[in-house]
Amino acid sequence: MACQPQTETKENNENLVIDQVAKNRIDSTLQSFVSEGMVVGASALIFEKGKEAYFNAYGYADREAKIPMDRNTIVTIFSMTKPLTGTALMSLWEEGAFQLEEPLSKYAPEFSDMQVATELLDSGKWKLEPTTRPISIADITRHSAGFSTRSDLGLDQANTAADLYNLNNTLKDMAQDLSQLPLGFQPGTRWEYGISVDVQAYLIEQLSGRPFDEYMQETVLDPLGMSETSFFVPEDRRQRMAALYFKTDSSINRIPDEQSHAFNYAEWPMKPGGWGLTSTLDDYMKFAQMLVNEGTYRDNTILQPETVKLMATNHLPAVEDSLWLPGKGRVGFGIDFAVRTEEPQNSEEMNGTVGEFFWDGAGSTLFWVDPKNELTAVLFVQIFPFNGTIHKQFRDAVYGPIKD
Repeated sequence: MACQPQTETKENNENLVIDQVAKNRIDSTLQSFVSEGMVVGASALIFEKGKEAYFNAYGYADREAKIPMDRNTIVTIFSMTKPLTGTALMSLWEEGAFQLEEPLSKYAPEFSDMQVATELLDSGKWKLEPTTRPISIADITRHSAGFSTRSDLGLDQANTAADLYNLNNTLKDMAQDLSQLPLGFQPGTRWEYGISVDVQAYLIEQLSGRPFDEYMQETVLDPLGMSETSFFVPEDRRQRMAALYFKTDSSINRIPDEQSHAFNYAEWPMKPGGWGLTSTLDDYMKFAQMLVNEGTYRDNTILQPETVKLMATNHLPAVEDSLWLPGKGRVGFGIDFAVRTEEPQNSEEMNGTVGEFFWDGAGSTLFWVDPKNELTAVLFVQIFPFNGTIHKQFRDAVYGPIKD
């Protein structure tokens, strides 16, 4: 039997998730992240039924400079770039530029005649077999294309040697190099998170005839007023940039800025679809509000309601063979979002509501869209390695602890 989040008495008898009890609970949780040494700084913004329901920030954006975490702090969102890329791609789908089940190679011929590695031979070469069907565009939207870093096949080392994310490469360079590597499994047979969204960015360039970053800027970021979301952070904004930290068992150490901000403090040819953007709480909330409003934000329509619904629908038959995806809750995967399909079954599982769709970033950032409650949440921290416990505790603070 499914477990239900603990319910609290709502203020003013309103049926709201974020009442005063929830606000106090979230405050306590964010503060504990800092006081217990899980992060250096944490901030969160929540909207419910079209109105701001919660904001607060604790700790530091830059501990060494004593700059507090704040509402206008700019953070590196890593894979929270992916849903923005998917939104740009689906704007082209709405225009009839492609069909989801069409072969990727129709528009990106590099990916014709792909082969699948079935064994790593003693010689260091692969035993290969042809694909049973072409990679579809749908495959690259749900991480089922077969692109893989399987260590048992040596594909992790092959990907590293190919230097796919060389910052001096273009997306076309990346696609060409990727197409020379074998797949790790047959298209459509397994969910494996990875480079697929960068291939989406390349596909956007092929379909639109425009650089990916320019197309996304004009079709998504500018219409939403996301003026602080970008790959390149100019000098006059860098004092608001959060530092990145790495947590060990005994300490939290700053990752040197020349390493953590190298991508964002220079203009590189590489403009990836799967990572690299920086943003603020309010900027990313505009994107989340567009999604909960079924494609429209402040009279600007980015996508049609049917398209948002398609993106937020589970396109995987099952997730048992899907690496770590089940660790994010009882979820499937849509188009660049995890999609919750069942309620949590016990208090140890990730909290949330059926129909919610979401994603997170390597620095432990998180956002979700909860259509049932008309709620959107954005959580910003900057800590490595990725910490799912932070997400679990934050979700429990928002919805109330799950009762076994």
